[in-house]
Amino acid sequence: ASGNGVQGVAGGDRPEDPSKQNLAQVTGSIQKTLGLLHQLNLNVSSFSSASQLPLLQRLNALVAELDTMQKLADGCNIQVPMEVVNLIDDGKNPDEFTRDVLNSCIAKNQITKGKTDAFKSLRKHLLEELEEAFPDDAEAYRQIRATSAAGSKRLAQSQSALPNGDAKVKPEH
Repeated sequence: ASGNGVQGVAGGDRPEDPSKQNLAQVTGSIQKTLGLLHQLNLNVSSFSSASQLPLLQRLNALVAELDTMQKLADGCNIQVPMEVVNLIDDGKNPDEFTRDVLNSCIAKNQITKGKTDAFKSLRKHLLEELEEAFPDDAEAYRQIRATSAAGSKRLAQSQSALPNGDAKVKPEH
């Protein structure tokens, strides 16, 4: 189902996650419903008394498929922000919401990075001032920090070791 943002299940593969499988079933039901609506449109546009039975059969198939879709949808737990629903109701593209959220996150990230850089600069400045005023204490502080950092690094490495001795590696996204 390209173009609608929903990836179908190709080649008979079944998704491992039950919610993904359920979503794929709902998507399939939506596609089937759209096909039935198209067929109904064709029947209605060229309606004659002879085509009444096929029209009724398609209406019944549509009702049955809508019932199936509702039952499948009950098993889907998808949270859609109200802002997205409101944008769609207003006839706007929901990608605008995604873009605005990403831009907001980027702006907040830049602010946080600025604060972090300011604290690093303050720390560096304080260490320089401490070294000028108390050279012996500053050196003792640096040794304590180095010892503490080494201990933290060992602890982190020991917690990320697998039973076979390999280290856990976070996948890059």
